[in-house]
Parts: sequence; C-alpha cells; structure tokens
Amino acid sequence: MSSVNQNKWHIAMIANPMVSLLILGSIAGALVVEISDRVPHYLFYSGLDQGQYLSLVTPIFLHFGLMHLAFNCIWLAMLGSKIEQQQGSIHLFLLVVACGAASNIVQYEWSGSMYFGGMSGVIYALLGYLWVKHKLRPVNNEPLPSGIMLFMVGWLLFCMTGVLELTVGIAVANAAHLSGLISGLVMGAIFTLLSTTKHQG
Repeated sequence: MSSVNQNKWHIAMIANPMVSLLILGSIAGALVVEISDRVPHYLFYSGLDQGQYLSLVTPIFLHFGLMHLAFNCIWLAMLGSKIEQQQGSIHLFLLVVACGAASNIVQYEWSGSMYFGGMSGVIYALLGYLWVKHKLRPVNNEPLPSGIMLFMVGWLLFCMTGVLELTVGIAVANAAHLSGLISGLVMGAIFTLLSTTKHQG
C-alpha cells in the first residue's frame, strides 16, 4: 500500500472512529468463524433465557466468507461515516446496538435458528435512517447517492424470493434485513421529528 493510501486510511479512521471499530469487530468476527472448528454458541443469539445479553449484538460481527465481510464493510464505511460525521460516534453506536439487536431478535423468532450473522441488518437500518431523515428534513440532511435505496430494496426483495438459496446454497437472513430497514426508518423518523420539535421550541 502506498504512503498516500495509508494516509487516506489513517485520516478516515481518525474521522470515523466508531465506523473503524465496527469494521475491526467485523474482521475479528470473520476470523473467529474462519479459524474456529465450532463458533462458540454464546456469540449467536438464541433468546435471553441464559441471560446472555451480549448475544443480542454479537451476531452482527460474525461474517461467513470474504465477500460477505467485504460487502458489509464497504456499506458500513459509506453509510456509517455519514451518520458519525453528522451526529457523532455515540449516536452511531447506540443506533447500531438498537437496530442490530432488533434485527437479531426478529431473525431468530422468524427462522427459529440461531445460526445467522453479519452486519447486513444494521446496514439496512443505516440506509433507512439516512433516507427518512433526508425525506423529512431535506435542508439539514444530505440525500443518499442516486439509486442506492432502489438497489438495496430491490436486492432485499430478490433475496426474499429464495433464488440464492435454491441456486447457490446461500442462506440469507431476510427477516434481519427487513426488520433492520424498518427499525432504521422508525429511528430516523423519531430523531428527525424530535430535532424539529426542539428547534421549533
């Protein structure tokens, strides 16, 4: 890697520390999946009967393969950095925890299986969050790049058809994706309306 590129990465990490930590956590989760003969059960969400509250969030860091990891990290860097720069690291962290937990719970309750993971539910939440904030307050919130929302919703609907699982054996956590999107839309609407009320008051 050239010194110019190293400089860019260094600047990006300093500007977006929470995004950087989430990406590092995802890389660590992918390594755990790759090198472990059996991923510890406590890293998967399977209800809270045993009081394992961290498992509400830990599945978002588990990634199954390089493409899965790369896809999620790219989207996380693009969408997460927008939120972190606009509203701060703590705001992004709380949003990721809340929406990540919601998508994990819904996926488990829908599928009945605890063997799922990845940041995709959070990615859809960040997408919905940014989209609805711009729609409600376009003056204060930049729009997403053209076509992203349409592409991601189209990809969500395509995955829900089950074609990927039937043709190439890739199981997709569709419930996590959909619930992530919905939770992001709801959170974005709530924060935007609260912000509007505060400014008007």
